[in-house]
Amino acid sequence: MVYAVVRAGGRQEKVSVGTIVTLDRIKADANGKIELSALLLVDGDKVTTDAKALAKVKVTAEVLNDLRGPKIIIQKYKNKTGYKKRQGFRADLTRVQVTEIK
Repeated sequence: MVYAVVRAGGRQEKVSVGTIVTLDRIKADANGKIELSALLLVDGDKVTTDAKALAKVKVTAEVLNDLRGPKIIIQKYKNKTGYKKRQGFRADLTRVQVTEIK
């Protein structure tokens, strides 16, 4: 089994070929492809963590669609002062499918 741990949007994701991952919004090229940087590569019995060897590893993915995350409600309240604040947030996300690990 070949898999890689990639850096994606400030987080690390374990991916293999065919894996569908939801990441923070990423701009794709004209063909809808992106490249992710590998932090670790496992190829059967061999585990690669060397930075020079990982610089040669290419993890390519295809953008499936852009979407918005669930709404998060932020509420602040201070007792006896009349202060209250309500704010909402929805993250911009991109769903990608890993097509190749070289």
